[in-house]
Amino acid sequence: MQDFMQKLQLPDLDHVSSYVRNIPTPVLIGVGTVATATVYYLATRPKALLPPCNLQEQSVQGKDGVRLSVFGNGDCHMTHIYDDAMTMYEFFLRGVRVSNNGPCLGSRKPDQPYEWISYQEVKKRTEYLGSAFLHKGHSTTADPHIGIFSQNRPEWTMSELACYTYSLVAVPLYDTLGMEAIDYIIDKATISTVVCDVTTKAHLVLDCMEGKKHVVKTVVLMERPSESLVKRGQQAGIHILSLQEMEAIGKANYREPVPPQPEDMAVICFTSGTTGNPKGAMLSHRNIVSNCSAFIKITESYVQTSSDDVMMSFLPLAHMLERVVEGVMLVKGARIGFFQGDVKKLTDDLHTLKPTVFPVVPRLLNRMYDKILGQANTSWKRWLLEFAFRRKEAEMKKGIVRTNSIWDLLIFRKVQASLGGHVRLILTGAAPISAPVLTFLRVAMGCQVYEGYGQTECTAGCTVTLPGDWTAGHVGPPLPCNSIKLVDVPEMNYHAVNGEGEVCVKGPNVFQGYLKDPEKTAEAVDEDGWLHTGDIGKWLPNGTLKIVDRKKHIFKLAQGEYIAPEKIENVYTRTDAVAQVFVHGDSLQACLVAVVVPDPDFLCGWVKRTLKLQGSYQELCGRAEVKAAILRDMLRLGTEGGLKSFEQVKAIHIHTELFSLENGLLTPTMKSKRNEMRQCFRSQIDELYATTNM
Repeated sequence: MQDFMQKLQLPDLDHVSSYVRNIPTPVLIGVGTVATATVYYLATRPKALLPPCNLQEQSVQGKDGVRLSVFGNGDCHMTHIYDDAMTMYEFFLRGVRVSNNGPCLGSRKPDQPYEWISYQEVKKRTEYLGSAFLHKGHSTTADPHIGIFSQNRPEWTMSELACYTYSLVAVPLYDTLGMEAIDYIIDKATISTVVCDVTTKAHLVLDCMEGKKHVVKTVVLMERPSESLVKRGQQAGIHILSLQEMEAIGKANYREPVPPQPEDMAVICFTSGTTGNPKGAMLSHRNIVSNCSAFIKITESYVQTSSDDVMMSFLPLAHMLERVVEGVMLVKGARIGFFQGDVKKLTDDLHTLKPTVFPVVPRLLNRMYDKILGQANTSWKRWLLEFAFRRKEAEMKKGIVRTNSIWDLLIFRKVQASLGGHVRLILTGAAPISAPVLTFLRVAMGCQVYEGYGQTECTAGCTVTLPGDWTAGHVGPPLPCNSIKLVDVPEMNYHAVNGEGEVCVKGPNVFQGYLKDPEKTAEAVDEDGWLHTGDIGKWLPNGTLKIVDRKKHIFKLAQGEYIAPEKIENVYTRTDAVAQVFVHGDSLQACLVAVVVPDPDFLCGWVKRTLKLQGSYQELCGRAEVKAAILRDMLRLGTEGGLKSFEQVKAIHIHTELFSLENGLLTPTMKSKRNEMRQCFRSQIDELYATTNM
C-alpha cells in the first residue's frame, strides 16, 4: 500500500491527518461542501447527446429549389417505417404484438386512479363495434362514413379503430363551429351513424335533423341513453342505443376484419376554414402512416419511444396533431391516458398519470411560462431564476438535456412535477410559439421539446425541429415523408430566388383532396401535386424553415383557430358609431383586439341617443363609457352576424384619425395596409393584450 501511494505521489496518510486536524472547522465545512457538490456533479453529469445530423445542414437542396430531409432516400419520400405496419389498422396490430397485451387506453373518475383497457380487450371491442357497423349496413362501398362526436376518451379511439378494422372512414365532428357546421358536415359526408359521448351532443344531432329530410339513422351513445332521448329519436326515425348495446349486436353478428389498403381512405377531417363552410380533407392510411413514420424516424435516436411510454391525451382528437401522436403511441404498444374532460382538472390528471409524452399547443406553454415568471415576484427570486436558467441553457447548448442538475433540484423541480415529473418528450404545434418561451421551457422541463409546422392538408406536420437543435425561431427542416419548396409571391415582394416565398409541400402525407369539392381541391393542390399552404416561409442558412407571413390576410390564434379579419371588420362597421375597424390577431395570443375609428358624422348623435351624453367628437372618444358602449354594440352585431366566439374582439382602442391614403394606412383601392397598421398601432395592441391577459 505504501509503495502504491508513493508511485501515485500522494502524501503520507499520517501527515495528511495531522494537517487536516489543524484546519479551522469552517474551512473544512466549506471544502466538504464543495467536494460534495463536485462529486454530485460528476456522478450525475450525463454525456452530451450527439445530434443525428450536421445541424448546419439540416436539409438537402434538390432540383428547382426543392428541399428534402437529410433522413430521406434521395428523391424518394418515406411512406412507412415498419414493413408490417402500412395502414393504421396494421399500426394497431403491431402495437398489440409488441405490447405483449399490455395496457392500451386509460381513463379515470374524479379522485380515482387510472383504469386501463388492455390491447387485446381494445382489439376485441373494436371488432365487435365494427361488426355492428357492418350489420347496420355500412361497408367499404356503401355508406362507409362513421361520425364521431365526442371529447377525448377511450371510446373515441375504439370507434376510430373499429372503422380502420373494417375499412370504414371516421369523420370527426366538433361543436366549436356551431350547429350549422355539424349539420353541413353530416349532409356533406352522408353520415348515417354518429357515435356521441354524452346526451347533450346526441340532442344536438337531433336538433340538426329536426324538421328536415336527413340521412342519420343511428346514434350510438357512449353512456346509457334516457328514455326521453330514445323516444325523441324514434319520432325522428333515428335509432338511439348505447355503445354497450352496439357492441352486443356486433358480438352476436361477428364479422372477420376487412383490412384496408394503404391507399384507402381512413379519415375525413373537416377543417375550421376561414370563410364559408368547413372543408373535408380526405386522408388515406398512407397519408397518416407516412406522417407518423417520419416523426419516429427523426426522433428514434433520441427518444426511442417504447411500450413503457404513456401519453396524455387532451388536445382535441377532431384535429390531426393529436391523432398522429396517438398513432405513434399505438404502433409502439405504448399507453394512452385520457384527461377527465375538464381542462381545469388537467393538472390533477397529469399528477396521476405521470405521462412521458405530452403533445401540447403554445397556449398551454405560454400559461406555464407566465405562471413561472409570475412566481418570481421579487428581484432576488427573479435573479435566481435567471441565473439557474443561464446555467442550464449553457448545458443544453452543449447537448445535455436532463432533470437531475443542482438547478433542477433547487429551482425547476416543481415545474417538472406540474406535468407529473416524468415527461421526456413534448411536441408543440397548431400555432407558432415565441422563441423565448420555447427556449425557457426546454431548459425548465429538462426534456426534448419539438416544434412542428403543418396543416390538415398534409396530415399534420411537414416540418419539425430536430433532436439536438435547441435554437428557436424556426420550425425545423422537412420531414422525411415530404419535400418543400418556396414559390414566388411577387405582390408581397417574396421571391424564391431569395429563399422566400409561399410554402408548398409534396409527398405521401399530402391529402387526397376535399370531399366533393374539386374546385377547392384544385385551388389547394396544383397539377404537379404540390400543396400550396398559403403561408410565407424563409429558408435559414442551416436548412431550416422560418414562417414569416401569410399569403392572404388570414391568421391563426394560439388555440389554432383560423381568422379572416376582413369578414369581421365588415360586420363591425355596420354600427352607426363606427367608421373604420382594424381587427388584429396574434398567433401567440388567444383572442382578437381591434383599433376602432368612430364615425365623426354619427358618433355624437349616437352617444346622445344611447348614453344620454353630450360633448365634442374628441371628448366623447376619450370617455371610457363611450368606448364600452361601442364595444357592446360591435359584439351585438357580431352575434347577429353569425360570428363565432373566437371571432369576436375582446378589447378595442379608440383612434380619432381616419385611415387614409395620406397617412399611409390605405391602398389606392381603399384597402387596409395591414402590415403598416400593425406597425402603426403596435404599442396600443400590446397594451390591449396586456389588459386582456391580466
